[in-house]
Amino acid sequence: MSIIAFIGLGRMGAPMAAHLVAAGHTVRGVEINPAAAAAAAERGVHIVPSVAEALRGADACLTSLPKPEHVRAAYGGDDGILAHAESATLLMDTSTVDVETSRWCHTQAEERGLSFVDAPISGGTAGAEAHTLTFMLGGRDDAVDRAREVVAPMAGNVIACGEAGAGIAAKLVNNMMLFIGVMAVSEGSQLAEQLGLDPKVFWDVARVSSGDSWPLRTWYPVPGVLERSAANNNFDATFSVDLARKDCGLAVQAGDVTGVHLPAARLALSQLDDLIAEGLGAKDCTLVAKLASPDGTLRGYDPALDRTLEGTRS
Repeated sequence: MSIIAFIGLGRMGAPMAAHLVAAGHTVRGVEINPAAAAAAAERGVHIVPSVAEALRGADACLTSLPKPEHVRAAYGGDDGILAHAESATLLMDTSTVDVETSRWCHTQAEERGLSFVDAPISGGTAGAEAHTLTFMLGGRDDAVDRAREVVAPMAGNVIACGEAGAGIAAKLVNNMMLFIGVMAVSEGSQLAEQLGLDPKVFWDVARVSSGDSWPLRTWYPVPGVLERSAANNNFDATFSVDLARKDCGLAVQAGDVTGVHLPAARLALSQLDDLIAEGLGAKDCTLVAKLASPDGTLRGYDPALDRTLEGTRS
């Protein structure tokens, strides 16, 4: 079996790395958050103190990081991945970044004789736990073929999207559509509530009708309908407002560069900004349903619980 370096063991990275361990691979992990590192260690990941140690003799290296600047920092510099990767190590980034950052990774790797694949993912934390993620791969054919084998234990679908940057381009467009869909489900759920419909009955109708969508089936923002919905847990994040804003902003940025008009995406972005302005960036992105509520309150969300938890942490 292979030796795999895994940089970033948060909500997505930890379960992904655990599936690689379960498949028989040796996984060396690097994670700056002590609690996240400890949780990953409990799942069989060997936590090491540096990128250099993680990469020693590694067959592949995966990164799962929050933002483009984190990816550039992880790959660049004297202590970065590019400085320590061996020629046989396949480099893969599963993060959601801008196309320019992904192409920078490709270019920097190529200049050093290294193979890089942009390998963003879709499916959320539930998909990461269930090893049903969709991987969108971009890069040279030979590198993409190798990447398919590496990601198989974590994946439900693996799709080769094209040359360098094609995977991340597909991911940005997909996530833009997701957040527009979240906005539609948020508005629909609240209108159904105000019209007196039983939420589970309405969800059953929409699920088999033209209103169906992935966010409806996975993230419906009303408590008691879906077991994994954030609405059952005071909208604690499965996909935070901050990260959703980052992804949606990158898609809008791509629209600016290409000249594509994205009015719905801009509206979704503005709603995420509204939540961040209220100090709710750490909550789940489906909390945008609050903005559709007639009085700004939302069944399943109690701001007082957030304040209580903050008091226990201080």
